[in-house]
Amino acid sequence: MSKDAEIDMKEVELNELEPEKQPMTGDGPASGGGAEQNGNVKLKVPDEDVKFTGLSKEQLMKVAGTPNWVRTRCALLVLFWLGWVGMLAGAIVIIVQAPRCKDIPEQNWWNEGALYQINDLEAFAEDGIKGVEQKLDSLNSLKVKGLVLGPLHTVQPDQASTLDMKSIDPKHGSERDLAMLLEKAHKKGISVVLDVTPNYPGTNGWFSATDLPAVLDQVTEAAGFWMATGVDGIKVTGLGVASASPDWSKLQAAIQANRTDDDDKNAKKKLLMGVVDGQTAEQVSLHLNSSGVDLLLSDLLVTNTGGKERIKAVDVLLADSSMTAVAWGLGASSEDRLSKVAAGTPGLVQLYQLLLLTLPGTPVFMYGDEIGLQAQGDTSPMMIWDSEETPAEGTAVNETAEAERAERASTRKWFKTLSDLRGKERSLLHGEYTALSSSPSSMVFLRRWDQSDRFVSAVNWGSADVPVALDTAKLGLPEQAKVKVSSDPALEVDSLLELNKFTLKPGQALLLHFPYIA
Repeated sequence: MSKDAEIDMKEVELNELEPEKQPMTGDGPASGGGAEQNGNVKLKVPDEDVKFTGLSKEQLMKVAGTPNWVRTRCALLVLFWLGWVGMLAGAIVIIVQAPRCKDIPEQNWWNEGALYQINDLEAFAEDGIKGVEQKLDSLNSLKVKGLVLGPLHTVQPDQASTLDMKSIDPKHGSERDLAMLLEKAHKKGISVVLDVTPNYPGTNGWFSATDLPAVLDQVTEAAGFWMATGVDGIKVTGLGVASASPDWSKLQAAIQANRTDDDDKNAKKKLLMGVVDGQTAEQVSLHLNSSGVDLLLSDLLVTNTGGKERIKAVDVLLADSSMTAVAWGLGASSEDRLSKVAAGTPGLVQLYQLLLLTLPGTPVFMYGDEIGLQAQGDTSPMMIWDSEETPAEGTAVNETAEAERAERASTRKWFKTLSDLRGKERSLLHGEYTALSSSPSSMVFLRRWDQSDRFVSAVNWGSADVPVALDTAKLGLPEQAKVKVSSDPALEVDSLLELNKFTLKPGQALLLHFPYIA
C-alpha cells in the first residue's frame, strides 16, 4: 500500500471514530459519487404552508342532509323562537304592570316661572326702557319668565281727557326702544307684559264711574295696538271695577283676537292679567271665574297673616279654579316689596321667597325683591346692582357697607336657587298641593307630581319655635326627608330630617324632598 493510500485510510478511520466533529448540515457537497457524507442532515422545506380551505359546497350539502344535523338545526331554531317569544312576553308584562305616567297638564308661559314687575323704570335702571334692556342678562339669570312693565303711557293724574294709551311717556323712552327690548327679551325666553291701568298716578285707577265706558274703550284699543307690536300681555289693576262694566267683554275680545291659533299647541298665547286688593278669598275666587282673566293677582297673603288663614285662602282658590290662573304676591298687588312685609328682616325676605316660589300658581315679585331691596315710603327705591361685585383684594372696605352687600348677594343666590328648582322640578312646577300643618305663624305643605320627587315646604315667620309633628303613616309620607334648601346653616343640604317630629325655628324656611315610591 502506498503512502498516499495509507493517509486516506487514516482519514476514513478518523471520520468513523469522531463523527461528532463532522458538520451537521445538509449544505455540504456529497461524497463518493453522490452518497451522503456521514453526519450530514438534509431537510426538505416545503415551498408553501399548507392551508385549510374548509369543506366544499358539495361536502357541506352532503353533511347538511344528514339526519343528526337536521335534528340539531331544528332544535336550535325552536330554542331561538322560544327565547324571542319569552322576551317579548316579559317586556309586555313589565309595560302592563309598570305604573303609567300622568299626562303633563297644559300650561302657558306665565305658569313656567316667576313674573317680575318693574313699575318705575328709571328707579330700576338708568335710561328707562333702554336700561331694562341692558339688564336682561341679569334678569335672565334669575329664571324669571316674564317682565311686567309700567304703565308707560301718558296721563295727568285724575284727568281723563289727558289720557293717551298709545303714546309712551318720553321719560321712559320710545316705541323703538320698546321694540328693541321685546326682540332681545324674546330671544332670551322672557315675555313682556304692559301695565295699562289708565289713571295710574291718580287716586282711582279707572277715573270715575262716568269715565269708565270711554276709558275702557281706550284701553281695549291700546291693548290691540301694543300686542300687535309684539307685547305678550296686558295687565290691569282694579279688576273689580273694570270687569263689572258691560264693556269689559270688549277687552277680552281684543286679547282673544290677538292670540295665536289656539289649535297650535306650541303657539304663544297673549296674557290678560288682573289685580284685585282688599277682598276675601271667596270674592277673589268669584272674580277668577267671572272676569275671564288668564291670571289674577291678589293681596290675600298680606291681608291674611296667620298660617291657618293663608292655608285656607290657598285652599279656597285652588278648590274653585285652576292653579294656572292664580298668582301669588306679598306686596306685588299694591307695588310694595317683600322687605316691607318682612319688616326689614333679611331672613324673612328669603322665607317669603321660598313660600311664593313653592306655592301652586304663579309667583309675582317686585323689582329688588331678589336682593331684599328696602322700601322707601311711597317713592320707588333705587335698584342696587352691587350684589355680585366683590371688593378687590387689598381695597379698603367699609365693613358695614360690605356686610349689607354680602347680605344682598346671599339673598339673590337663594332666590336663584329656588327659581331654578321651580322651573326644573315637576312637583313644584305643576304638582298637586296638600296642606300638612299650620299654626298662627307657620305653614307646611306638600307638592307632588306622579313619579317625580316630592317636596315639603315648611316656613315659620314668627318669633318663637314651632314644633311640627306630621302623621307620616296617615299622610302617606316617609319617616325621613332630605334637606334641599335651608335657611338654617345647621341643617346641611342632603341631611335627613324626621318628618314625624321636628322644630321650625323663628324665621326658618325649609324645603325638603323625598323620592317617589311605587
